Amino acid sequence: MTSDAADDWKRWHGHRTQTVSAPYGPLALTGTHWLEDYPDGRLPDIPGGWIPDGDAVVLTASAADGLTVDGEPFAGGIRLGVDTGPVSAARVGLGGRRLVVLIREGVWGVRDYDPDSAARRAFRGIEATPHEPRLSVPGRFTPYDAGRTVRVGTADGVERGLGLAGELAFQLDGLELTLQVATQGDGRLWAVFADSTSGDSSYRFRFLYPAAPDAEGRTTVDFNRAVLPPCAFADHFVCPFPPPGNTLGVAIEAGERNLR
Repeated sequence: MTSDAADDWKRWHGHRTQTVSAPYGPLALTGTHWLEDYPDGRLPDIPGGWIPDGDAVVLTASAADGLTVDGEPFAGGIRLGVDTGPVSAARVGLGGRRLVVLIREGVWGVRDYDPDSAARRAFRGIEATPHEPRLSVPGRFTPYDAGRTVRVGTADGVERGLGLAGELAFQLDGLELTLQVATQGDGRLWAVFADSTSGDSSYRFRFLYPAAPDAEGRTTVDFNRAVLPPCAFADHFVCPFPPPGNTLGVAIEAGERNLR
């Protein structure tokens, strides 16, 4: 059983490495531009005009700007909604780059993904601790009576809301521990956590995605699958910091730890 778990972890780690280093993975992000900071609609190193207008962003461009929309050369004006699919499927392109439209707390933005980014070219892998069976334990999820939103700092220095759905309780080395967690669209849980290794032998915080709980709230808390947040790969992500209570007073020497 332990050998199978270790083999599964090795495959998982290899897949993670391929995913983050893919042409439009997190290493390719070279900029996140909030349109409220550019009232004239002109974004750094991105042609065209980008103006928020209610439930959309209005993009205007000339043929000389070199933009494409849905894979075709673009000139004129168009209303753009949020890009909800993979980065590679973003509607607006500039050569090999993809310009992703997003919104956070009512503020529109554009992210610039470039497969030729310096970070992607410099990537040498993810430092991760080999599988440790002791750090995969049963957990129990208890939902809150109603969803909660807490204000937390984020990687770009702005405080934003973090939605939380409940509490995940587990035991590690005889200690009773809890994490406040969110739920994902596929039912998985999401925890933003730190521990006593954070900022030292591990990145300053990490993400964990336990499997969707069963009908009785049971799931597995497997810190071997702890991952670096996107902001570990590029400075232009707005990752949330751990909410109150999610800094564990133990050393989680497992999972992804840092970039090599």
